[in-house]
Amino acid sequence: MRRREFIALLGGAAGTWPLAARAQQPMAVVGFLYALPFSTNDHLVVAFRKGLSETGYVEGRDVTIEYRSADGDYNRLPALAAELVARRVAVIATSGGTPAARAAVAATKRIPIVFTTGGDPVQLGLVASLNRPGGNATGVNVMTTGLEPKRLELLREIAPRADVIAFLVNPNNADAAAQLRDVQAAARSIGQQIVIIQATADDDLESAIAKVVDQRAGALLVANDAFFNSRREQLAKIIASRGIPAIYAYREYVAAGGLMSYATSLTETLRQVGLYTGRILKGDKPADLPIMRPTKFELVLSLKAAKAIGLAIPESFLLRADEVIE
Repeated sequence: MRRREFIALLGGAAGTWPLAARAQQPMAVVGFLYALPFSTNDHLVVAFRKGLSETGYVEGRDVTIEYRSADGDYNRLPALAAELVARRVAVIATSGGTPAARAAVAATKRIPIVFTTGGDPVQLGLVASLNRPGGNATGVNVMTTGLEPKRLELLREIAPRADVIAFLVNPNNADAAAQLRDVQAAARSIGQQIVIIQATADDDLESAIAKVVDQRAGALLVANDAFFNSRREQLAKIIASRGIPAIYAYREYVAAGGLMSYATSLTETLRQVGLYTGRILKGDKPADLPIMRPTKFELVLSLKAAKAIGLAIPESFLLRADEVIE
């Protein structure tokens, strides 16, 4: 074989080696631990994949995702987190609130974790500090727990004659104590009477809303909670059937028939979780990635829901809404 032909052959073969090597490399595996049902929250999974793709990781091409859902049952989360640890995933991403974050952090001190939580992650013991988390976990603090007083304020604006306002909370939620403390403090500061209504399971929802009526509450504040979120259509329907003005944590409740919500965007939150997951796959350390916090909160209102319960919404309130669903 002539020297020129040999060099050409060698060059051609060398050009295929990197491609072959890449094809043989196993894809990174990411664990996705979710407190909610995937069936009713697939848009959030899409948002997570979008964030991953913005860092160059496409599911099925560059990364495999192992999905685990607790379907709103917090008791299942530790076992699901343990499954992902046993699977030896490269990163565990969590969504659905503090219980999922805590389950992941308790399951491993080695595998990087990107979580979401409504409460303060430092006070919850998830990280050492907001700017430098310090361990194997970082994530997004959606700050929903701290927004309960603001939701109470908004609810009073559209239901000014409500002498009593009910607060629906799930005591099994790790954020429940902080939610109660904030709501009760806000109510005391403005002289608003609050009654606490609890629900932890499907069978509790009808009776819980019946108690709201029995307590003569003129409006209802629904706490941010993965279990409530996973039953949002059922919950919104029960509340509407009783003609109760209610405010919820997220836009998804309003899309499901609820009256109004005030919070950050869940889709944007999950996109940010995907971004951090991709950065960790590229080599960034969770200890060095600051906790992300939202800069925008959305007031979403349904005029259809308001009309159904005979509630007149002031024009000034409508003008302040970020989104009005007709």
